[in-house]
Amino acid sequence: MRVGFIGLGTMGSGISANMRKAGYEMVVHDARRQAAENICAAGATWAESPKAVAEATEVVFTSLPGPKEFEAVVKGDSGLLAGLTRGQPLFDLTTNSPTVIRGLEPLFAERGAVLLDSPVSGGPAGAQSGKMAIWVGGDEEVFKRYRPVLDSAGDQVAYIGPIGSASVAKLVHNLSGYMIQTALAEAFTMGVKAGVDPLTLWKAVRNGVTGRRRTFDGLADHFLPDVYDPPRFALKLAHKDVSLATQVGKEHGVPMRLANLTLEEMTEALARGWEGRDSRSSMILQKERSGLTIKCDPDDIAAILRDKSNA
Repeated sequence: MRVGFIGLGTMGSGISANMRKAGYEMVVHDARRQAAENICAAGATWAESPKAVAEATEVVFTSLPGPKEFEAVVKGDSGLLAGLTRGQPLFDLTTNSPTVIRGLEPLFAERGAVLLDSPVSGGPAGAQSGKMAIWVGGDEEVFKRYRPVLDSAGDQVAYIGPIGSASVAKLVHNLSGYMIQTALAEAFTMGVKAGVDPLTLWKAVRNGVTGRRRTFDGLADHFLPDVYDPPRFALKLAHKDVSLATQVGKEHGVPMRLANLTLEEMTEALARGWEGRDSRSSMILQKERSGLTIKCDPDDIAAILRDKSNA
Protein backbone atom coordinates (compact mmCIF):
# COMPACT_ATOMS: atom_id res chain seq x y z
CA MET A 1 0.00 0.00 0.00
CA ARG A 2 1.26 3.47 -0.89
CA VAL A 3 0.51 5.95 1.88
CA GLY A 4 0.51 9.71 1.40
CA PHE A 5 1.49 12.03 4.24
CA ILE A 6 1.29 15.81 4.31
CA GLY A 7 2.68 17.83 7.22
CA LEU A 8 6.05 16.69 8.56
CA GLY A 9 6.36 18.97 11.56
CA THR A 10 6.50 18.24 15.29
CA MET A 11 3.84 15.51 15.20
CA GLY A 12 3.83 14.49 11.55
CA SER A 13 7.53 13.67 11.41
CA GLY A 14 7.23 11.01 14.11
CA ILE A 15 3.92 9.57 12.89
CA SER A 16 5.06 9.26 9.28
CA ALA A 17 8.37 7.71 10.37
CA ASN A 18 6.50 4.97 12.24
CA MET A 19 4.35 4.25 9.19
CA ARG A 20 7.49 3.95 7.09
CA LYS A 21 9.08 1.64 9.68
CA ALA A 22 5.99 -0.56 9.46
CA GLY A 23 6.82 -1.14 5.80
CA TYR A 24 4.45 1.21 4.01
CA GLU A 25 5.64 2.98 0.88
CA MET A 26 5.41 6.68 1.66
CA VAL A 27 4.81 9.69 -0.60
CA VAL A 28 5.23 12.92 1.37
CA HIS A 29 4.86 16.67 1.15
CA ASP A 30 5.37 19.66 3.43
CA ALA A 31 5.42 23.42 3.00
CA ARG A 32 9.15 23.17 3.77
CA ARG A 33 11.09 20.71 1.60
CA GLN A 34 13.79 20.32 4.28
CA ALA A 35 11.20 18.87 6.69
CA ALA A 36 11.09 15.76 4.49
CA GLU A 37 14.83 15.09 4.49
CA ASN A 38 14.83 12.40 7.18
CA ILE A 39 11.88 10.39 5.91
CA CYS A 40 13.06 10.64 2.31
CA ALA A 41 16.44 9.33 3.47
CA ALA A 42 14.49 6.40 4.94
CA GLY A 43 12.96 5.62 1.55
CA ALA A 44 9.95 7.91 1.17
CA THR A 45 9.23 9.73 -2.09
CA TRP A 46 8.82 13.51 -2.25
CA ALA A 47 5.79 15.00 -4.04
CA GLU A 48 5.65 18.62 -5.21
CA SER A 49 2.06 19.30 -4.10
CA PRO A 50 -0.82 17.87 -2.06
CA LYS A 51 -2.53 16.98 -5.33
CA ALA A 52 0.52 14.97 -6.39
CA VAL A 53 0.47 13.10 -3.08
CA ALA A 54 -3.16 12.08 -3.62
CA GLU A 55 -2.53 11.02 -7.22
CA ALA A 56 0.35 8.75 -6.19
CA THR A 57 -1.23 6.97 -3.21
CA GLU A 58 -4.14 4.86 -1.99
CA VAL A 59 -4.73 6.68 1.30
CA VAL A 60 -3.61 10.11 2.55
CA PHE A 61 -2.88 11.44 6.05
CA THR A 62 -2.56 15.11 7.00
CA SER A 63 -0.97 16.49 10.17
CA LEU A 64 -1.22 20.27 10.16
CA PRO A 65 -1.20 23.17 12.67
CA GLY A 66 -4.93 23.91 12.43
CA PRO A 67 -8.09 24.53 10.37
CA LYS A 68 -6.63 27.34 8.23
CA GLU A 69 -3.67 25.22 7.11
CA PHE A 70 -5.92 22.21 6.54
CA GLU A 71 -8.27 24.14 4.26
CA ALA A 72 -5.29 25.52 2.31
CA VAL A 73 -3.94 22.01 1.72
CA VAL A 74 -7.34 20.63 0.69
CA LYS A 75 -8.51 23.38 -1.69
CA GLY A 76 -7.10 24.90 -4.86
CA ASP A 77 -5.79 23.59 -8.17
CA SER A 78 -2.86 21.88 -6.43
CA GLY A 79 -4.85 20.84 -3.36
CA LEU A 80 -5.73 17.38 -2.15
CA LEU A 81 -9.29 17.46 -3.45
CA ALA A 82 -8.03 17.98 -6.99
CA GLY A 83 -6.08 14.72 -6.82
CA LEU A 84 -8.33 12.40 -4.82
CA THR A 85 -10.18 9.64 -6.67
CA ARG A 86 -13.40 7.75 -5.95
CA GLY A 87 -13.20 5.78 -2.70
CA GLN A 88 -9.86 7.29 -1.68
CA PRO A 89 -9.77 8.33 2.00
CA LEU A 90 -8.12 11.24 3.75
CA PHE A 91 -7.46 10.79 7.48
CA ASP A 92 -6.87 14.22 9.03
CA LEU A 93 -4.72 13.90 12.15
CA THR A 94 -4.90 17.64 12.83
CA THR A 95 -6.57 19.01 15.95
CA ASN A 96 -9.22 20.59 13.77
CA SER A 97 -12.53 22.41 14.02
CA PRO A 98 -15.46 19.97 13.84
CA THR A 99 -17.39 22.71 12.04
CA VAL A 100 -14.69 22.97 9.36
CA ILE A 101 -14.49 19.20 9.01
CA ARG A 102 -18.26 18.81 8.67
CA GLY A 103 -18.39 21.73 6.22
CA LEU A 104 -15.74 20.22 3.94
CA GLU A 105 -17.07 16.66 4.01
CA PRO A 106 -19.68 17.28 1.24
CA LEU A 107 -16.90 18.45 -1.11
CA PHE A 108 -15.18 15.09 -0.62
CA ALA A 109 -18.45 13.25 -1.13
CA GLU A 110 -18.99 15.07 -4.47
CA ARG A 111 -15.76 13.51 -5.74
CA GLY A 112 -16.59 10.14 -4.20
CA ALA A 113 -13.64 10.53 -1.81
CA VAL A 114 -13.89 10.01 1.96
CA LEU A 115 -12.90 12.44 4.73
CA LEU A 116 -12.28 11.15 8.26
CA ASP A 117 -11.29 13.35 11.18
CA SER A 118 -8.59 11.50 13.11
CA PRO A 119 -7.00 13.70 15.79
CA VAL A 120 -4.23 12.26 17.94
CA SER A 121 -3.16 12.59 21.56
CA GLY A 122 0.30 11.79 22.85
CA GLY A 123 2.46 14.80 22.12
CA PRO A 124 5.73 14.74 20.17
CA ALA A 125 7.14 11.94 22.35
CA GLY A 126 4.08 9.78 21.67
CA ALA A 127 4.26 10.53 17.95
CA GLN A 128 7.83 9.24 17.90
CA SER A 129 7.31 6.21 20.15
CA GLY A 130 3.89 5.16 18.82
CA LYS A 131 2.41 5.46 22.34
CA MET A 132 -0.45 7.57 21.11
CA ALA A 133 -4.24 7.67 20.95
CA ILE A 134 -5.91 8.15 17.56
CA TRP A 135 -9.63 8.94 17.53
CA VAL A 136 -11.49 8.58 14.23
CA GLY A 137 -14.80 10.00 13.03
CA GLY A 138 -16.44 9.19 9.69
CA ASP A 139 -17.21 6.09 7.64
CA GLU A 140 -16.67 3.11 9.96
CA GLU A 141 -16.05 0.63 7.15
CA VAL A 142 -13.26 2.81 5.77
CA PHE A 143 -11.84 3.09 9.28
CA LYS A 144 -11.78 -0.73 9.57
CA ARG A 145 -10.17 -1.15 6.15
CA TYR A 146 -7.26 1.15 6.97
CA ARG A 147 -6.99 0.27 10.66
CA PRO A 148 -3.59 -1.45 10.15
CA VAL A 149 -2.04 1.83 8.97
CA LEU A 150 -3.46 3.64 12.00
CA ASP A 151 -2.18 0.87 14.28
CA SER A 152 1.33 1.44 12.94
CA ALA A 153 1.18 5.00 14.32
CA GLY A 154 -0.68 4.63 17.63
CA ASP A 155 -1.36 2.03 20.33
CA GLN A 156 -4.84 3.32 21.26
CA VAL A 157 -6.87 3.56 18.05
CA ALA A 158 -10.63 4.00 18.42
CA TYR A 159 -13.63 4.71 16.23
CA ILE A 160 -15.71 7.50 17.80
CA GLY A 161 -18.70 8.00 15.48
CA PRO A 162 -19.89 10.14 12.55
CA ILE A 163 -17.74 12.77 10.87
CA GLY A 164 -16.62 15.49 13.28
CA SER A 165 -17.17 13.44 16.44
CA ALA A 166 -13.50 12.62 16.88
CA SER A 167 -12.58 16.30 16.67
CA VAL A 168 -15.15 17.04 19.37
CA ALA A 169 -13.62 14.30 21.56
CA LYS A 170 -10.14 15.77 21.08
CA LEU A 171 -11.33 19.25 22.06
CA VAL A 172 -13.04 17.87 25.18
CA HIS A 173 -9.79 16.12 26.11
CA ASN A 174 -7.58 19.17 25.60
CA LEU A 175 -10.00 21.65 27.15
CA SER A 176 -10.34 19.46 30.24
CA GLY A 177 -6.58 19.29 30.61
CA TYR A 178 -6.07 23.05 30.39
CA MET A 179 -8.99 23.75 32.75
CA ILE A 180 -7.50 21.30 35.26
CA GLN A 181 -4.04 22.86 34.94
CA THR A 182 -5.56 26.30 35.65
CA ALA A 183 -7.37 24.93 38.70
CA LEU A 184 -4.21 23.23 39.98
CA ALA A 185 -2.24 26.45 39.65
CA GLU A 186 -4.88 28.24 41.70
CA ALA A 187 -5.09 25.58 44.42
CA PHE A 188 -1.31 25.18 44.73
CA THR A 189 -0.59 28.89 44.97
CA MET A 190 -3.08 29.01 47.85
CA GLY A 191 -1.33 26.11 49.56
CA VAL A 192 2.18 27.50 49.14
CA LYS A 193 1.22 31.01 50.20
CA ALA A 194 -0.44 29.49 53.27
CA GLY A 195 2.99 28.19 54.31
CA VAL A 196 3.47 24.69 52.87
CA ASP A 197 6.64 23.80 50.95
CA PRO A 198 5.61 23.23 47.29
CA LEU A 199 7.48 19.94 46.88
CA THR A 200 6.11 18.59 50.15
CA LEU A 201 2.61 19.72 49.15
CA TRP A 202 2.84 18.04 45.75
CA LYS A 203 4.18 14.81 47.28
CA ALA A 204 1.29 14.75 49.74
CA VAL A 205 -1.65 15.45 47.45
CA ARG A 206 -0.58 13.09 44.67
CA ASN A 207 -1.16 10.23 47.13
CA GLY A 208 -4.69 11.36 48.00
CA VAL A 209 -7.79 9.90 46.39
CA THR A 210 -7.73 12.37 43.48
CA GLY A 211 -4.03 11.86 42.85
CA ARG A 212 -4.30 8.07 42.71
CA ARG A 213 -7.07 7.98 40.12
CA ARG A 214 -7.11 8.53 36.36
CA THR A 215 -8.54 11.97 35.66
CA PHE A 216 -11.66 10.98 33.74
CA ASP A 217 -12.54 7.88 35.75
CA GLY A 218 -14.30 10.05 38.33
CA LEU A 219 -17.10 10.63 35.81
CA ALA A 220 -18.04 6.95 36.10
CA ASP A 221 -19.28 7.19 39.69
CA HIS A 222 -22.07 9.75 39.41
CA PHE A 223 -22.03 12.01 36.34
CA LEU A 224 -22.37 9.29 33.67
CA PRO A 225 -24.92 7.01 35.41
CA ASP A 226 -26.74 10.09 36.82
CA VAL A 227 -26.84 8.56 40.30
CA TYR A 228 -26.07 10.73 43.33
CA ASP A 229 -27.69 8.74 46.14
CA PRO A 230 -26.56 7.35 48.48
CA PRO A 231 -23.63 9.76 48.78
CA ARG A 232 -20.00 8.68 48.98
CA PHE A 233 -19.23 12.11 50.38
CA ALA A 234 -22.09 14.50 51.12
CA LEU A 235 -22.43 17.82 49.34
CA LYS A 236 -22.73 19.74 52.62
CA LEU A 237 -19.31 18.43 53.70
CA ALA A 238 -17.70 19.20 50.35
CA HIS A 239 -19.21 22.71 50.48
CA LYS A 240 -17.58 23.18 53.87
CA ASP A 241 -14.19 22.08 52.47
CA VAL A 242 -14.33 24.46 49.50
CA SER A 243 -15.51 27.28 51.78
CA LEU A 244 -12.49 26.73 54.04
CA ALA A 245 -10.10 26.70 51.06
CA THR A 246 -11.47 29.95 49.62
CA GLN A 247 -11.22 31.54 53.08
CA VAL A 248 -7.53 30.59 53.29
CA GLY A 249 -7.01 32.15 49.87
CA LYS A 250 -8.72 35.35 51.02
CA GLU A 251 -6.62 35.49 54.18
CA HIS A 252 -3.38 35.25 52.18
CA GLY A 253 -4.37 37.48 49.27
CA VAL A 254 -4.53 34.70 46.65
CA PRO A 255 -7.01 35.20 43.78
CA MET A 256 -9.41 32.22 43.77
CA ARG A 257 -11.57 32.69 40.67
CA LEU A 258 -12.20 29.04 39.88
CA ALA A 259 -12.58 28.08 43.53
CA ASN A 260 -15.18 30.79 44.09
CA LEU A 261 -17.05 29.71 40.97
CA THR A 262 -17.00 26.13 42.30
CA LEU A 263 -18.32 27.37 45.64
CA GLU A 264 -21.14 29.22 43.88
CA GLU A 265 -22.14 26.02 42.05
CA MET A 266 -22.15 24.04 45.29
CA THR A 267 -24.10 26.76 47.08
CA GLU A 268 -26.76 26.68 44.37
CA ALA A 269 -26.94 22.90 44.72
CA LEU A 270 -27.39 23.29 48.49
CA ALA A 271 -30.24 25.73 47.81
CA ARG A 272 -31.92 22.96 45.83
CA GLY A 273 -31.99 20.88 49.00
CA TRP A 274 -29.25 18.50 47.90
CA GLU A 275 -27.05 18.80 50.99
CA GLY A 276 -27.40 15.06 51.72
CA ARG A 277 -26.69 13.96 48.14
CA ASP A 278 -23.23 13.18 46.83
CA SER A 279 -20.81 16.08 46.51
CA ARG A 280 -20.84 15.66 42.74
CA SER A 281 -24.57 16.46 42.58
CA SER A 282 -23.65 20.06 41.73
CA MET A 283 -22.69 18.68 38.29
CA ILE A 284 -26.42 18.27 37.60
CA LEU A 285 -26.67 22.05 37.29
CA GLN A 286 -24.47 22.09 34.18
CA LYS A 287 -26.50 19.30 32.60
CA GLU A 288 -29.67 21.33 33.18
CA ARG A 289 -28.16 24.52 31.73
CA SER A 290 -27.09 22.57 28.66
CA GLY A 291 -30.52 21.01 28.19
CA LEU A 292 -29.01 17.53 28.40
CA THR A 293 -30.00 14.21 29.88
CA ILE A 294 -26.93 12.01 30.39
CA LYS A 295 -27.68 8.60 31.88
CA CYS A 296 -25.40 5.71 30.88
CA ASP A 297 -25.90 2.04 31.72
CA PRO A 298 -23.71 1.17 34.76
CA ASP A 299 -22.85 -2.20 33.16
CA ASP A 300 -21.51 -0.45 30.05
CA ILE A 301 -19.44 1.89 32.23
CA ALA A 302 -18.04 -1.06 34.20
CA ALA A 303 -17.08 -2.85 30.97
CA ILE A 304 -15.04 0.14 29.81
CA LEU A 305 -13.28 0.36 33.17
CA ARG A 306 -12.44 -3.37 33.01
CA ASP A 307 -11.08 -3.13 29.45
CA LYS A 308 -7.31 -3.54 29.83
CA SER A 309 -6.70 -2.03 26.37
CA ASN A 310 -7.84 1.31 27.83
CA ALA A 311 -5.52 1.06 30.84
